Amino acid sequence: MARVRISLPRQSLQLFDDAGHLQKEYAVSTSKNGAGEQCDSDCTPRGKHIIRSKIGAGLPLNAVFVGRRPTGEVYASELGARHPGRDWILTRILWLSGCEPGFNRLRRVDTMRRFIYIHGTSDEQRIGSAVSHGCIRMLNRDLVELFDAVSPGTPVDITET
Repeated sequence: MARVRISLPRQSLQLFDDAGHLQKEYAVSTSKNGAGEQCDSDCTPRGKHIIRSKIGAGLPLNAVFVGRRPTGEVYASELGARHPGRDWILTRILWLSGCEPGFNRLRRVDTMRRFIYIHGTSDEQRIGSAVSHGCIRMLNRDLVELFDAVSPGTPVDITET
C-alpha cells in the first residue's frame, strides 16, 4: 500500500510506493495557525492518520464542495467574487482520520470530527505557504493525481520535520 508523509515546515507532501520509494513530492499549504490537534484551533493535526474517505471521483477540476457534497458548480473567479472570504474546497476531498487515541483521535482532538481534509483550493498561488484553516491544500491538478494513487486506509503521517 502507498503511504503519504506531510512535512509542516517544508509545506510538502511526499507519496511513497509499497516498497517505501518516493514516487512524487507535491507542494501543499497547511494551517496559518501552525500545528495542533484541538477542536476549533484551526491548526493542522500532527501524527499518524489514514485516509478515511475519498470524495469526488470523476468530478471536473475545480468542482465545488460544501459539507463534503458537490454543489454542481465549478469554481471560477466570478464565483469567488460573489463569495469573498470563503474557504473553497475544490476538486476532490481526502478525508483524514487520526490513529492515535488521545492525541489526534477521539474527544476534543479528533481529526475526522474536525473535518480535516487534503483538498484543492482557489488560492493556488499561495501553495507552499502556511495559510490554510487547518486542512492540507493542494494544487487542483496535483490533487487529482494523488487522489488516483491512494485508497481508503492509506497511511498519512503529518510531521514537524
